[in-house]
Parts: sequence; C-alpha cells; structure tokens
Amino acid sequence: MEGFAGSAIQLALLEQRRSIPSDGAILVVHALNPYGMAWLRRVNENNVDLNRNFIKSDEQRTGSPALYGKLDRFLNPRTPPSADYFYVKAAYYALRYGLRNLRQAIAMGQYEFPMGLFFGGNQLEMGPSLYQSWLAENLTSLKRAFAIDVHTGLGKSGQESLFLRGDLIRTDVLADRLGVELISDAANSGVGYDIRGGYADCFDALPHGTEMHVVTQEFGTYPPVRVLHALREENRWHHYGDWTTLHPAKQRLKEVFAPKSHNWREAVIAKGLTFTQAVSKYIFE
Repeated sequence: MEGFAGSAIQLALLEQRRSIPSDGAILVVHALNPYGMAWLRRVNENNVDLNRNFIKSDEQRTGSPALYGKLDRFLNPRTPPSADYFYVKAAYYALRYGLRNLRQAIAMGQYEFPMGLFFGGNQLEMGPSLYQSWLAENLTSLKRAFAIDVHTGLGKSGQESLFLRGDLIRTDVLADRLGVELISDAANSGVGYDIRGGYADCFDALPHGTEMHVVTQEFGTYPPVRVLHALREENRWHHYGDWTTLHPAKQRLKEVFAPKSHNWREAVIAKGLTFTQAVSKYIFE
C-alpha cells in the first residue's frame, strides 16, 4: 500500500534522466510486495509485513510484545468489518497504557499471530529472499551506498520525516552533509517507533567496510488512530470477507496510505525528488 508514493517518486526520478558517474549507479526497486499493491493490502499473500520480515540470522522469528498479546482481540477481531466502538476502545487503551507504549507494542512487529496486524512471518519471504540474493551477487565491490525506503502513513498530512536506520558516521554529520534533519531515535521522536526485521537489516550481507546508510522517508497522511482502524478493518475483510478491492475497507486503506488529494501527491513527489537529489550529490560528488 505504501508503494504507490514510492512508485510515483521513482517515475518522476526516471523522467529527469540525471547523469550518473561511470563508477556509480542508481538502483530502482519498484515493489517487493506486488501482491499488496494489486490487492490493496499492506502485507503480502501470506499476511506478512515485509518491513518486519528481514530478521537477522542470529535472531529468532518468535514472540510478540507482551502488550500486543493483550490487545490481540481488539486489533484482530475474528469477524468481518463492523461498527464495534473501535475509537472508544482505542481511547481507553491509550489512556491505560500511554500512546507511545501502545504505538510501540502494536507496530514493532510480531511473530506469534499469523492472521494479525504487523506479522513478520515464519521465514524470509520470496520477495525479500530474491532481493537479498541479487544484492549479494551484484554489489560485491560496493564502496558507498545509500538506500531510501519510502513509506506513508506516519505524521501530519504531507509532513516529511527522515528516519536514519543504519549508518557508519554520526547522524549529525550525515544530516549536515545532506542538508536535512535526520531522526535516529524513532521511538522517542513522537512520530515513529522501533521495529524488528526492518528493511535496513537486508543490507547486512553487503561487503565488509561498505559505507551504508538507510533512511526511511516517511510522509504523513491521517491521524494514527485512523490509519490503525483502516488497517484493522481491511485485515478483517481479507480474512473474513470475500477479498473484493471494491469494499469500503479496501478503499479506506488505500486512502490513508495514498490520499487522493492532488496537493498531497504533488508535495510528496517534490519532497521525494529533493531528497533523492541531495543523496545523489552526497554519493556521487
């Protein structure tokens, strides 16, 4: 679902036909989750959130945050979408556990509830596996690399947040060179949260000594409680409905991750290109 914004930025980037040094390259990865884009899901055909699927080799794909288990029935009802006082319940849990604790427990990634939200999977999925294999085979002489992982849904509408997920130099030094503000502590930023098995972990197989940076470029859309509700209702429709993409639950999920607003879309493309240009200058010059 978040791939629509990234796809739009990539198309705009390709239209610019920027010159690239002979010893450099720009790798454009359109979608690791084509199923999700086709069926309006944030997850793949196995209900796996691929941004929780890149578990490191020395970690176990088990367990879930303790609070997630307590919220399972609230987050993952075993019924089709229906009015069930979601916002009232959400307000109660926010007051009881605190917004930051709630956000972290729900979205960190879980490996215990296969039909639930933010399920990281029992194994490395096909898309991530093929991608990692390609990286290992083709980037054997890499000296410096920068990955931009585009996401939507967190923050105020149109707001850009840049989360630094991996680096070999200090955050403030890199931010100064790029001319942007980078967030290295997602959990305490007021917008993001820490995750397990994120996209940044897929670059561990790159050659030793590679200067590697991974930034999640996040664009805000709607309030987090509305995004969560959309994710919850679509998940219910997928498991307990008939899957049709015309159902309101599907359309609401698409809207919270790829708003119809022309102004929002223009702003996202403009900011996406601006950051890509800053990264290109840092890498190539």
